[in-house]
Amino acid sequence: MASSTEPKQQEPGIEEGKKNPILENIQQLGQTNTISGESNIFCLTIIGQVEGHIVLPPQNKTTKYEHLIPQLVAAEQNPKIEGVMIILNTVGGDVEAGLAIAEMVSTLSKPSIALVLGGGHSIGVPIAVSANYSIIAETATMTIHPIRLNGLIIGVPQTFEYLDKMQERVVRFVTKHSNVTEEKFKELMFKTGELTRDIGTTVIGEDAVKYGLIDQVGGIGDAIRELNKRIEAKKAAMGGGIVQ
Repeated sequence: MASSTEPKQQEPGIEEGKKNPILENIQQLGQTNTISGESNIFCLTIIGQVEGHIVLPPQNKTTKYEHLIPQLVAAEQNPKIEGVMIILNTVGGDVEAGLAIAEMVSTLSKPSIALVLGGGHSIGVPIAVSANYSIIAETATMTIHPIRLNGLIIGVPQTFEYLDKMQERVVRFVTKHSNVTEEKFKELMFKTGELTRDIGTTVIGEDAVKYGLIDQVGGIGDAIRELNKRIEAKKAAMGGGIVQ
């Protein structure tokens, strides 16, 4: 009697419980494999709209500030991380959340580079200038405009005083961490006629460098070279040795 060579059927549910790493990478990252190996550079991406105290609709592409702050703290504490790179492609968002991220980046003890790709609009401007050195892509844009309020507000003088004070916080931060003057920044902020039915200015690539907002026009290669140069300079300043 011939023996059966039929393959054994696996019990249902066994394969379903196993996760396919290749399939997961395709779904999450759009590629079949990820680059292995540790890096001494921590990359922080800020894309879509900066989400603050109010949860935005699910169809909005958002970056939650409460997710970024712990990452920055971890990067600051990790001795293996020697530099931080911030990749920006944001339309702006919550003012206080954006300023919180910008303050965190500006107070890092490790060298930091900000790279604006696509857009660094509105509250993305303070985040872009908060790093030690900033680079913008040739086709990237930055929109500078006054702070606005949305939703229900109390129409009293105190509300507008608060709005004015918040705007001054943004102006002071940007002028302190970039080469743009307060007069020039406010001129760009309150310019009329350039934005349709609105107040403000959109600056593109080289214009952002010309006004002193951004340090250089470039891309990812320039950003990594500049960051590595600053990491090496810090090592040389500290003696270059490991002390126990």
